[in-house]
Amino acid sequence: MEPQRESSGNDSGKERGLLHTWKGYSCSLTPEKLLLPRPVLQVALGSRHGVLLLDGGLVYSFGDLPWKQSQVPEPAPPILESTLSGQRVIAVAAGSFHNGVVTEDGGIHMWGDNGMGQCGLSGLSTVPNPTPVAVMDSESGPLKTVPVLELACGDKHTLALSVQREVWTWGSGCQLGVNSPVFPVWKPQRVEHLAGRYVLQVTCGASHSLALVRCLGPQDVHRPPVDKCRQCNQLLYTMTDKEDHVIISDSHYCPLGVEPTEDEGRLEAPTPNAGLKASPSEPVLPSHTSKLKSDFPALPKSEDPTLMQDTDKGESALTSVPLASNTSAESKDGTVVKSSLYPDEQAVKDYLKKLSDNTQEEANITVDGLHKILPSSENLPSTSSSTLNNLVASCASAVGERVASTYEALSLKKMMNLYLPSGGLKSGGAVGLLGTAPGVGDNATEHVRQEDSMHGKKSSSTGDIREEEGEGVRRRRSLPGLLSQGRYAVHLLSSSYTLLLSPRLLKKVGRVRMPSFALTPLEGGVPETQEVLPTLQTEVWSWGYGEHGQLGHGDSQARSQPLCIKCLNNKEVVRVAAGAHHSLALTAQSQVFSWGSNLSGQLGHMESPSTIPRLAKLSEGIRVWDVSAGERHTLLLADGDCIQPIIYYSGQQVKDGDKYIRELVQQEESEEKEEWGVGYTPQPVLLPFCMNLGYVSSVCAGGQRCMALSDKNVMGFIASLHELAAAERKFYCKLCDIKTQIIRPLLELDSLSLALGQVTLGLLQTLASRFSHLCHLTGQHATSLTVNLRRVRDVKGLVVLEHAGIFLDSYQEYSNSLGNFQVMGGFQALTKPSLDSFGKSLELLQRLTECNDENPSMTNLLVALFYFPISHLNKYNRLLLKLGTCFEVSSSDYQKLQDSCSKFEALDLQLKRKRKEAEYTLHFWKSFPGKMTDSLRKPHRRLICESSNKALTLQNAGRFSVNWFILFNDALVHAQGVAPCKNLFSTHHVFRLATLWVEPVPEESTGIHGLKVITPEETFTLLASSPMEKSKWLQFINQAVGQALNGTGQDTVPLSSGLAQKLEPPNSRTASYTFYKEGRLKEATYEGHWLTGKPHGRGVLKWPDGRKYTGEFKNGLEDGFGEFVAPNKTPNINDSYQGHWKDGKMHGLGKYRYASGEVYDGSFQDGMRHGHGMLRSGKLNTSSPSVFIGQWLQDKKTGYGVFDDIVKGEKYMGMWQDHIRQGTGVVVTQFGLYYEGAFKDNKMMGTGILLSEDDTTYEGEFSDDWTLNGKGVLTMANGDYLEGSFNGEWGSGLKVTGSYFKPHLFDTDKEKTQTVKLGRLCVCAEDKWQAVFEECWRQLGCEEPGRGENWKAWQNIAVALTSSRPHTHDSPEMLSRSNNKTLKSLEVIPLHTGSITMERYNTIRLYLIKACDTSLHPLGRLLETLVAVYRMTYVGVGANRRLLHQAVTEIKSYLCRIFQIVRFLFPDLPEEDGVIPELTSSLQDNREPDSTDISPDSPKPARVVSSSGLLLPVLLPRLYPPLFTLYALDKEKEDDIYWECVLRLNKQPDLALLTFLGVHQKFWPISIPATLPVLGETQQVLSSAKDACFTSAVETLQQISTTFTPSDKLQVIQLTFEEITKEVQSLLKQDFLWSMDDLFPVFLYVVLRARIRNLGSEVSLIEDLMDPCVQHGEHGIMFTTLKACYYQIQHEKIT
Repeated sequence: MEPQRESSGNDSGKERGLLHTWKGYSCSLTPEKLLLPRPVLQVALGSRHGVLLLDGGLVYSFGDLPWKQSQVPEPAPPILESTLSGQRVIAVAAGSFHNGVVTEDGGIHMWGDNGMGQCGLSGLSTVPNPTPVAVMDSESGPLKTVPVLELACGDKHTLALSVQREVWTWGSGCQLGVNSPVFPVWKPQRVEHLAGRYVLQVTCGASHSLALVRCLGPQDVHRPPVDKCRQCNQLLYTMTDKEDHVIISDSHYCPLGVEPTEDEGRLEAPTPNAGLKASPSEPVLPSHTSKLKSDFPALPKSEDPTLMQDTDKGESALTSVPLASNTSAESKDGTVVKSSLYPDEQAVKDYLKKLSDNTQEEANITVDGLHKILPSSENLPSTSSSTLNNLVASCASAVGERVASTYEALSLKKMMNLYLPSGGLKSGGAVGLLGTAPGVGDNATEHVRQEDSMHGKKSSSTGDIREEEGEGVRRRRSLPGLLSQGRYAVHLLSSSYTLLLSPRLLKKVGRVRMPSFALTPLEGGVPETQEVLPTLQTEVWSWGYGEHGQLGHGDSQARSQPLCIKCLNNKEVVRVAAGAHHSLALTAQSQVFSWGSNLSGQLGHMESPSTIPRLAKLSEGIRVWDVSAGERHTLLLADGDCIQPIIYYSGQQVKDGDKYIRELVQQEESEEKEEWGVGYTPQPVLLPFCMNLGYVSSVCAGGQRCMALSDKNVMGFIASLHELAAAERKFYCKLCDIKTQIIRPLLELDSLSLALGQVTLGLLQTLASRFSHLCHLTGQHATSLTVNLRRVRDVKGLVVLEHAGIFLDSYQEYSNSLGNFQVMGGFQALTKPSLDSFGKSLELLQRLTECNDENPSMTNLLVALFYFPISHLNKYNRLLLKLGTCFEVSSSDYQKLQDSCSKFEALDLQLKRKRKEAEYTLHFWKSFPGKMTDSLRKPHRRLICESSNKALTLQNAGRFSVNWFILFNDALVHAQGVAPCKNLFSTHHVFRLATLWVEPVPEESTGIHGLKVITPEETFTLLASSPMEKSKWLQFINQAVGQALNGTGQDTVPLSSGLAQKLEPPNSRTASYTFYKEGRLKEATYEGHWLTGKPHGRGVLKWPDGRKYTGEFKNGLEDGFGEFVAPNKTPNINDSYQGHWKDGKMHGLGKYRYASGEVYDGSFQDGMRHGHGMLRSGKLNTSSPSVFIGQWLQDKKTGYGVFDDIVKGEKYMGMWQDHIRQGTGVVVTQFGLYYEGAFKDNKMMGTGILLSEDDTTYEGEFSDDWTLNGKGVLTMANGDYLEGSFNGEWGSGLKVTGSYFKPHLFDTDKEKTQTVKLGRLCVCAEDKWQAVFEECWRQLGCEEPGRGENWKAWQNIAVALTSSRPHTHDSPEMLSRSNNKTLKSLEVIPLHTGSITMERYNTIRLYLIKACDTSLHPLGRLLETLVAVYRMTYVGVGANRRLLHQAVTEIKSYLCRIFQIVRFLFPDLPEEDGVIPELTSSLQDNREPDSTDISPDSPKPARVVSSSGLLLPVLLPRLYPPLFTLYALDKEKEDDIYWECVLRLNKQPDLALLTFLGVHQKFWPISIPATLPVLGETQQVLSSAKDACFTSAVETLQQISTTFTPSDKLQVIQLTFEEITKEVQSLLKQDFLWSMDDLFPVFLYVVLRARIRNLGSEVSLIEDLMDPCVQHGEHGIMFTTLKACYYQIQHEKIT
């Protein structure tokens, strides 16, 4: 390799990805630089070789490569792995003697030694070149390839981390973590024990594996919970219900999967004298071991291998025995094995006595010693706290009173040893005997601290506030409602829970309880940053062989399945590394934990070996950010005093050749020797040459080699990146120190709540929470920057640029809570507890705040300490600016950096200003009069200015009154008092700024410097002492109001900066206000739009008694559309109104729902029902017993109305006055009775006519409902009549005095009977529904019909169309897409000048059709109401044949009155029967397809305008059903006779019928020729044929039933005649003129064959509603012919 190497001192070559290599740590050592064609991205080292990944995805190998077919002489240059050409490699890995790479598409290629299956290719002992290996998943359906992110290679195995964050493995040994009866495992298998977890990184030692796993949190909910072991199918969690307690256990350990090889003996318990020490100071306790053995004899090996664990260390299966059986089990030698979880009390006493005897060793006992003698839980897989919480909760509810009293098992003193920080020895004993694992539970921090103190050196571990807090909170959450019961608790065998103690017991022994206030969210700091930033909530899992303690579980036990290293929980591990027999974990706080073999000092501390993680010994201020482990050495990359990184080496010194190998063998033979050899480091040493390497971005160790990747500092860019990352790491460490050494002890103080009070304590807790949040974010960011340095070294990956908002928001929130705490005098109140806690010596606080003052006060130190994080914003600003100078000004990267830089700079300035405001406000409260301070002092409130200098006074104030105005950021306070009074300011009033308006009083008129202040309930004038003072206050108030409205408080630029906003706050704004003065609105709260002190626009008004108005306001009053709800005496049922308002009262259309169940829908005026409306009465959820629709006056039924009494089955149609029937009216009943006549006092009283169903009629006097009283005439159905005096109720016997007449006794013509003419004594059509039409005129702006301006009417129509549209948004069903189109077309006014034409007439007609289609148009609303009232009148009981005449005249009245409105809107339209000239053929041809109403008139040169022609097509289709029903009822008898005749005659075949009807033979559409028919002649029709003649005419006439208007029906009749004529002309082959004698029989035939069921009704309808102008024309003749046919058929005699 000589030609490719050179001294690292030479700066020639590439600038990025430079590779340096060396061995050992000699002072004279100079690393060599490997020259490669491209920058190196990644290095992986094996025992005697290495693999390099270069830019562009090229892979090179170097060193001893025995698997290559052609042996490469050593030394030789790196060789390109050409087999991988075409594959873009993104990661490389090297094991002892094999290699692997990952390609861009997630594929794997392996090569090298494959003797133990480590390359995953069966049938090959070595793989010479990179060969693809497929990771296949068959579990979730069809076989599919699993894409891989990264690889890790060990001695005999390989791990792969998939894109799904699952671990796959192959090779040999229990380090695979899979259950396999046979090794090697050739095919990649999933490590099931980590399934469902999010794995961040994997790494391999020679014979062990490590995985860095994200703690389970909310983000892992989507992963299915694993409740059974996928290998042995046993439950992972068990719940055992004992007689007096419940045990929840996650102690499942899969009995399968331990490799049955020659190493099997390692899994069994070694003999006591072969015990492996965990630290030099740990004593072996054989007596305790034997005691435990006798109490808990081991089960035979064949039953469960997990029970054969380190009996030397006292690790009997304490957790398994009780779970196996609920009863006592007898062992072979006859001793009874207790089912209880605990050893008996005597065993505990003996053990504690032995320990206390040995006082010399007591101080040095560490947690490892405890592990030797404790039933440990290192076998227990860690589990989601939420899963266990659920299990605990369900367990607690299930067993109820049977929850165990764990306190009775041991004395209080022993229990307390578990929690008290002193006496680690006793603590350990107690904990251990209770089955929990110290060092892997809550006390891990304490144990590590004890270990470090043994070496007489201050630990650099800062610990973590979250650890105890988080565990405490988890414990409290897991058993709600049980922890407070002192006697009861649930004992958890989970490794992540400690024993639960009652707070009452804790208090007895005086331990300070932690507040139940978690400083950090347990699931991972900053919620919104989880996807953006790396997580710090991690766990380290290990598995494989542990003879050197490299698994970190406190023993040398092998583990065939992954197990969580509990003492690294909450340590924020961000990277793990594995050497041959040792392991490393790097934390976010730049600390390194190491464990495993320490024969060469590779752990960086002097414990040999260490079976649990311990901190490496580094000088204070050294922050490690990359680690790597070789065979017997460790490399650490760290921040030093300067920006350039430094490298530390810990481990074996490398000598040349055989000497090194001999020393290695000797060391292995003398593993038990305790003295340190001379050939290795006792603790990490700084490599002196590291400063020559440039800016090192990562280090790599493997075999005996060390390598470092570095970059040159081009344009200062690399240095700036390193400086940014180093500054963030340093800042994070400082924040952690403040959190653990200051904030946590303060929060633990008992006297805190007393000293601060509840409010300030709450603010302190919020502040601590925000501090912790900021600290966590900084840790995540520091980790992110470190990853960026190790990998890309580019600004594009910087979170601080892409997601600056996360940082800005966090600092903003922290600053707000800090200011709130300061304003409330928090720091002054915190001074005494701080002095009690930290004593008079303030060195710690001075060191943390970097304060250089000689005698700083505690208060000032606390302020400086809490304001310390904000100073970091300036550093962000400076470093981002520095980075920006490395780029071209025009580049996008420069722009991004500049933008972020300016954001941080602006925030820095803003937060400095906020601090000044908080200090100014605090100073003000100190000088403010006492009593008022309590009510006015609020955490968020900041002082802007105040008038204590008499600069502002109140106009018209009393002579002795004193006024003080104080402007805060949310309110203007007016304090008042009387001068001589001792307590100067007796009252004060607070005006919220959101509802405060200020305007200057013009000085020209008054000569005073006044400001008019307007609030919702008060208006007053302030007088300033000078124009300058006036403008200052005006500006201050306006800006404060503007900021209050924007919700920014004081977040905008201050006035003093000269950049103050000049704009005045808007007069129109949105705000909330509660009225306090007497009146209608007292204590009501309004929320909505305002205009200069008054509610104006949309808003909500709520009263304390439950009344609520939601809708429009105008000048402080309800005005426009709104909803009102008022509570009623009936509980849970309210009165509610929805509709229009004016001047604070219901006015216009609306719907009122009464609590009684009544519903009124109609017009209101001045809060009362007035105008047209409908009232439905009756209880809710039932059909209404009665409905009234008609006119109202001042809340009473007055005028014409229809009342439907559904209970009685009666309907009244007539006049009302003050809620009672008064005047003329009509009553119909469901039994067919009909009355018309006078009403008085709600009764039939006066002259009237009464008809029964059978046509019996009474005409005369009435005195009560259905009661005859006085003179009258009673006419029978047969024509006989009684004349005289009547008395009695109809239908229950009448008293009659009078004469009986029988007029037809000798006259056979009974048709001459005179029927009573109805309609004389009822309300005439013009008087009906006047209120409906008046309402329409009012909407058009006319007080009386026809009296008004045409332009104003159109203006009102436009307003109605646009203003109603917002209400339709609330109910979208009101407004379909077609409706929207209609509305838009209606907004165009069809203007016209000049004389009327047909074109203009058609425009008007089309406009009316559209207008009547939408209820938003006044005409549409009118039509809708008329249809409703018409149906209400003539449907149901109102479907009475006697009402037909009234129904028809009512329609004619509608037409007349609507036509009047139309002519008002279109004045150029002629009057009724007026004529429009110029009826051209073109217009007729171009008729709209939907214009069914225009019938081709007789060929006159003019069009007659009529109301029916223009309006019936719009009106009649809507009224047709009730109207036609009345016609059908009226013509029932005639139609029955007609129909019987039709059915009878239609039985005849065509020929017979034509003959019978006398149709001339020449019109028969059949011929009977003498010869054979010639081509083209009409074929003979058989005499038996039916329905074969005039078929097209018959089909045309049948359409008469599908049309509505008379004009459409006449059109059908005309078409029928045309069809008959066509057919006859084709028969006669010539033009033909009809005579009535010829035409009538043919038409009669067509009518018969058409079989129209209600022809009489159709004829009557046409006759009644036909346009008068067509009666004498062609249509009139045709209609007369049809009518004649109808009468002819009725009287047809068939002989």
